[in-house]
Amino acid sequence: MQEINSALKECGFGWFQRRLLCASFFAFMCGVFVTNTTPYILPNAECDLNMNLLHKGVLNAAPFVGMLVSSVVAGFLTDTFGRKIFLVGGYGGMFFFGVVSAFSQTYEMLICSKFFEGLLFGAAYSPCMTFTAEYCHNEVRDRVFLFQSSFQPIAQIVLAALSWAILIQDWETSFFGGLIVLHTWNYYLIVISLFSLIACILYCLQPESPKYLVTQNRFDEARETLKKIYKMNTGKPIETFSLANIWKEKIYPVHDAPELTIKSTFSSQLANGLHNIKPMFRKPLCFYLILVCVMNYFTMTLYNTIRLWFPQLSTIVEHYAGVDGNSELCGTLDAYTKDLRLKAVNVTDAVKHGCLPTRSGTETYVNSIILGCVSVTPYVLSGILVNKVGKKILIISAALLTIAATLWLRWSSSRIEIVGLFAADMAFGQTLMSLLQSTTIDLFPTSIRTLAISMLMTVGRIGSMVANVLFPILLDIGCIVPFYTFAAIMICVLGLAFFLPRDRRK
Repeated sequence: MQEINSALKECGFGWFQRRLLCASFFAFMCGVFVTNTTPYILPNAECDLNMNLLHKGVLNAAPFVGMLVSSVVAGFLTDTFGRKIFLVGGYGGMFFFGVVSAFSQTYEMLICSKFFEGLLFGAAYSPCMTFTAEYCHNEVRDRVFLFQSSFQPIAQIVLAALSWAILIQDWETSFFGGLIVLHTWNYYLIVISLFSLIACILYCLQPESPKYLVTQNRFDEARETLKKIYKMNTGKPIETFSLANIWKEKIYPVHDAPELTIKSTFSSQLANGLHNIKPMFRKPLCFYLILVCVMNYFTMTLYNTIRLWFPQLSTIVEHYAGVDGNSELCGTLDAYTKDLRLKAVNVTDAVKHGCLPTRSGTETYVNSIILGCVSVTPYVLSGILVNKVGKKILIISAALLTIAATLWLRWSSSRIEIVGLFAADMAFGQTLMSLLQSTTIDLFPTSIRTLAISMLMTVGRIGSMVANVLFPILLDIGCIVPFYTFAAIMICVLGLAFFLPRDRRK
């Protein structure tokens, strides 16, 4: 691995990594879209699919359930069988189920397709993270990782702009005598599914990770990949690459000699993979894995609830602010839940007047774009500071700022203040997740790195799934309950951050 790091350092950072980041940009877009499209379509589709507040929470949680099913298994198999096959298969499958969700005519059909989108994204996300990291040498890896993570807020900006352009339209097309009716939100999901197709095509053009190839004793393929990177980045002939003949004289152990071994079978590769994960469950890696997983659980609980419910909450503020003289966020949300309870009691009156969706206006889409723009800022600052102060200090600072922003939301009143605090929560939450993922990549070796990331994300998605189902229930009890709960769990993150090891380079 040190030899690969030296080779990558000589290759430099150039067109190959830029092309890889372009692929990961569309991959990250898909990751944001698979969960974030649901909140945008909720106001438009609530009448078409007959959804109440709890239905919306379950639909928000559906992709996370899919991710839970696939993440850990896919992480183990990725370390055993390679990154590329899961990247291509995962994003290709997401495109298929994205089209299925776009043609959904019932709530059940939509929630099933969203589940499978999440399942396939869970299989593709961890290899996406490690794939890029394994093509960067140690001195630039953290900065590239944070830069790559900044694609998430950029994706939120793109999604908000697409939502604004499409969802304000009144499109409705009927096929087969009304058997299939496509509304505006159906066309919106068709457009969104195209990003998965682009990600699939771009990853088809990438070679397998050289670090993975070396762990499989495929030295010739790894060497050719490094040569390709050198030539693409520098534009120089291969003869000038000092490590062009790396591993050519590699002496294989007798049991690994290519002329003496039969091609590895599926079962032998599985057995080898199981053997490789043993260090993960020994000290100190076992302790570190538990620590980062618990921190990520709490962080993703807050971040994904805020992210997924913001379009709906913004729409509520847009329509209910000032009702009964309430101007504070909690007063507005309590007025909305009170109105829902009254409608539930007066069912006959609701049926008589029909369902009238509370559609998102321009303000909600503009606010979402602002959130995305603000969320980019911490990545820029972290990218500058990470090599100077270290990840541990940045994690502690981000946790403190998240606690302050979450508590302040309880008393926020002006719309600018509300948007600013939601943006701060999302920005610092994203930064925390990226730093925890980068810490995990540093702590765990190549042979179990993808599995470690998968376990980290799986535990975090459990928090996201539970929180998205519980949030409407807690909100119905009283607005202050969810916000005080979020502040409390971030205090736990702050406390646990002090147990993280210092950065290796520090």
